Amino acid sequence: MTRGPGEERAAGPGDGPEAIAAEISDAVENLTTLWSLAAQGAALRLSPHQLRALRALEAAPGVNLTALAQRLDIGMPTASRLCDRLEAAGLLERALHPRRRREVRLSLTTHGRRVLRDVAARREQALATALAAMRPAERTALRRGLRAFLASRDTGRPGGGGR
Repeated sequence: MTRGPGEERAAGPGDGPEAIAAEISDAVENLTTLWSLAAQGAALRLSPHQLRALRALEAAPGVNLTALAQRLDIGMPTASRLCDRLEAAGLLERALHPRRRREVRLSLTTHGRRVLRDVAARREQALATALAAMRPAERTALRRGLRAFLASRDTGRPGGGGR
């Protein structure tokens, strides 16, 4: 009996974690390319580094430069130059902390939030186009696999930590 995509079957030599990791690595590279190309289609072209900074500021509005550098795992001088460029582009604004006058808070401007929404919409559309080329059972299997992967990452144990 022939099984469809996503259906259980006997494990073969190419079904081990290492072989599957190689396939996933290739898929991630392709997804990264799709992601970058979709982002470059936005009205304002931003580097992946700049997009990461904007997303970090969206997730934690009002952080200071030190916290942003830590979130991005970059040095303070690099974070400062990155913020200079984002501020010059009208995507980020700096404001003095109301109680700690030497601390500067960083936040997205309305334009910065709009650019992030545009990039996200373009990425979702590019991904939806790729997913539309898959059969429904393949999409379901992919979703199930991604959920299991995320669950295993959340618990730090293979298989999502099983109960």
